[in-house]
Amino acid sequence: MTKIGIILGSTRPGRNGAAVAHWVHQNAALRDDAEFELVDLADYKLPLLDEPHPPSMGQYVQAHTQVWAQKIASFDGFVIVTPEYNRSVPGALKNALDFLYAEWTNKAVGFVSYGTTGGTRAVEHLRLIAGELQMADVRCQVALSLFNDFEDFSAFKPIDAQHDALAAMLDQVIAWSNALAPLRAH
Repeated sequence: MTKIGIILGSTRPGRNGAAVAHWVHQNAALRDDAEFELVDLADYKLPLLDEPHPPSMGQYVQAHTQVWAQKIASFDGFVIVTPEYNRSVPGALKNALDFLYAEWTNKAVGFVSYGTTGGTRAVEHLRLIAGELQMADVRCQVALSLFNDFEDFSAFKPIDAQHDALAAMLDQVIAWSNALAPLRAH
């Protein structure tokens, strides 16, 4: 069965992303067309990129990189849950993406973002990064507004339309993950 990793891309204490990622996982788990696993970057404690070789070489020497690579390699596609920090991607998420190469390649990715503008600027940057990693980013995304989908900017309460947006994005991630399977087989 297709296996999708839901990556929680914020490591900040008190982050809103934990509630968002759990919402994504709970809704995804109701489906029967893929398996879903929540992957919290905070659990991996990756330092700033400290590998002596470029990730494209696949010659990882650090134990933390090997553990991270094994986890990411186990998935067929991804949903990245990200806040927008200063019109871009959180540093911890960018660093986690930069650690690896082949483990991301030929896999689909969808985005669930949040922020004052729905996190859309972070997703714009993630789409460029995904392209360089040879990931297929899907069109549908979930853009959560701190004004409409959170109470007092912290208690996550998504409006009803977000459930449809999530379902559409998951449909695309699963379809593209399946379509890319022959490329991953080589």
